[in-house]
Amino acid sequence: MSLTTQFYTMLAMVGMGSWIGVALDTYGRFLKRPLRARWVVFINDFMFWVVQGLILFYLLLLVNEGELRIYIFLALLCGYAAYQGLLKQLYLKLLEYFIQTSIRLYNIIKKIGQVLLVQPIRALIQLIIVIILGIFKVIWNLLKWAFQFVYSLVKILLAPVKWIGRLLWRLVPLQIRQFITRILYKLAGYLNKIKNTFNKLKLWWQRLTKK
Repeated sequence: MSLTTQFYTMLAMVGMGSWIGVALDTYGRFLKRPLRARWVVFINDFMFWVVQGLILFYLLLLVNEGELRIYIFLALLCGYAAYQGLLKQLYLKLLEYFIQTSIRLYNIIKKIGQVLLVQPIRALIQLIIVIILGIFKVIWNLLKWAFQFVYSLVKILLAPVKWIGRLLWRLVPLQIRQFITRILYKLAGYLNKIKNTFNKLKLWWQRLTKK
């Protein structure tokens, strides 16, 4: 390995050490360990270090074809120590500022979206519902008026038939009328019994299904 390659490797590993420090602080800020279950923290930690290892070996592959030397680990420690001593506080402040700015920007975009999209769409839907209900109400009133008109017309047209029927009924002999009346009363009684039996069965079924 040439001196130039070693120098580039040292610089890359120092930068990688600083990157690991940045990644650890960023990861810890978003993970919030006290609020997570242990198994969740374990899985996230494992995936985090796997990704860092892949980045490290990919960087080594680019600068020195993947050769491992002792000074590489020393350079990583130097880069990490330099970050901890010089850049950590500044980076944490910048990270927090970026997070808070992103939250504020999200809230602003959310409010703008509600004003420009959600509220107009909601008002449009309410307007459509009101129009549809109004149309149904008008149609219902028209049908109701038409039914009442037809009922009144039929009632008027059938009035002569009703009078003729009453006249013919009076012409029927009294004994026959009494016989027909008794039959009708008996039919009404049978219908009432059937209705009462059906109501009892319905009540029994409701009690049975509730248990």
